[in-house]
Amino acid sequence: MAEEKHALHDQTNILTGSRLMVVFAALASALLITYIDQNSIAVALPTIGRELNSSSTIVWAGTSSLIANTAFQVLYGRASDILGRKVILISCLCLLGLGDLLCGFAQTGVQLYAFRGISGLANGGIMALVMMIVSDVTTLEQRGKYQGILGSCVGLGNTIGPFVAAAFTRNSTWRATFWFIAPLAILVAVLLYFLLPPQTIPPEPVLTKLKKIDWAGILLSSGGTIVLLIPISGIGTQFQTSSPMVISMLTIGSLLLAMFVVNEWKFARLPMFPLRLWKNKALAAMLTQNFLIGIVFYSVLYYLPIYYQSARQMGLLTSAALLIPIVIPQAIASALSGQYISRMNRYGEVIWLGYICWTIATGLHCLFNRTLPVVAIVFILVIEGVGVGLVFQPTLVAAQAHSPKEDRAIVISARNFIRALGGSAGLAIASAIFSSTLVSNIPMSIPVDMAESIKQSVFEMPDISGLPEDQKIHVLNAYVAAARSVFYLWAGAMGCCLALMVFIRDKGLKRVEEKQDLPSVQTDDEEAGVTVVRPDSAK
Repeated sequence: MAEEKHALHDQTNILTGSRLMVVFAALASALLITYIDQNSIAVALPTIGRELNSSSTIVWAGTSSLIANTAFQVLYGRASDILGRKVILISCLCLLGLGDLLCGFAQTGVQLYAFRGISGLANGGIMALVMMIVSDVTTLEQRGKYQGILGSCVGLGNTIGPFVAAAFTRNSTWRATFWFIAPLAILVAVLLYFLLPPQTIPPEPVLTKLKKIDWAGILLSSGGTIVLLIPISGIGTQFQTSSPMVISMLTIGSLLLAMFVVNEWKFARLPMFPLRLWKNKALAAMLTQNFLIGIVFYSVLYYLPIYYQSARQMGLLTSAALLIPIVIPQAIASALSGQYISRMNRYGEVIWLGYICWTIATGLHCLFNRTLPVVAIVFILVIEGVGVGLVFQPTLVAAQAHSPKEDRAIVISARNFIRALGGSAGLAIASAIFSSTLVSNIPMSIPVDMAESIKQSVFEMPDISGLPEDQKIHVLNAYVAAARSVFYLWAGAMGCCLALMVFIRDKGLKRVEEKQDLPSVQTDDEEAGVTVVRPDSAK
């Protein structure tokens, strides 16, 4: 631990006044673009799958992005500690622009999945670095307010994204969605280059910096995650459970991740995922909760539109509109909870209420069928959105309150890694559950060619207009059963999150070392015309 502290440079740079507002607005814009990109294509997946002749595998457009996001997530904390937050964030924004530009030109499903992997790698870095930089420029007591606003950007991005994709897909082409996002990412990168404050990292030879990076950990974690998640994602759709390829990849992936754990425990000088984080009971509970949150949150944004378009026969814009009852309450609840946490210096009751609301809502999802009134659906989704908003960012503030200051970046990257891993696993598990349930519920009475069409395009219902009315109902009920099997997964995961709250105690937001840091140095930033407060370590 002492060696880690000695090898790192404190990047705390507390900002005040208008300078903080400008920097924070640019960071929030970066996060907004990231979530627009991540969640925009869900409503367009059936259309994209049809145009690229990849209807049976199109869910990989989301899965490949999440796998890449997950595989390199643990890298960002230590890489930014060593190389600096600013350079990593700007690089990730440029990479997102490149990935989305390539997605717009994809001609096959495989090309799209590969390019979405590039975008996913960049998205993971942007999400992590924005949170880290906000933690660098604000005190722990302020952080709840600003993290709450960032949470509202998550909700806003989740709102805008599906509408952008639906509008472009309906009126032009789904490719225009990516061509719209790419220049925005580059523009924000340019703005952050000029707006982010100078870094406090002392000059070192590049080779010295590179030697500090846990290269073995990078190879083992990324390789293990990719090799493990690919077969999990394809079980039931592309791969048979008993196939030698699946068994060998699961074995190799598990072995690589086990070696990663040993490397972080015994050999890494600066471990990307220090195992000491798990010694803290509350922090271990929160990391486990984030894995379960990932399972639910990411699959909600993919499988609700599939339920709307298949089981309920709704159009693109309608299915996009029915995500608003989640994301708008999420944005409002996140912003309000942030204000409450900063004013009261407490977070426990906020997170408890959030998990209660989210658990109730996921349980009520099991009532979804072909005839449930839209008003009832909206009511359930509003409860869910409030729960998401009260959990998503406040849990990060709580995790930082339960960890030492020098672990700030590591806690953020560990939390994001665990959540992304949960998202990847959740999409994979949900895909397997959905497809197997759908296939097992295909009615025997429908024509054989129609049954084969359903099996070949699991996530897009074929044209059933030529079927008799009773057979149509049976097919729609099969899609309802498939969606409900995923809803059961969500309810169980959120119930476990609520149960884990018994291990978490509210420690408040009064951190001693930050109180000591604040008065140490105050310098007038003549260029910005505002006061910048720096800790002693940043002199």
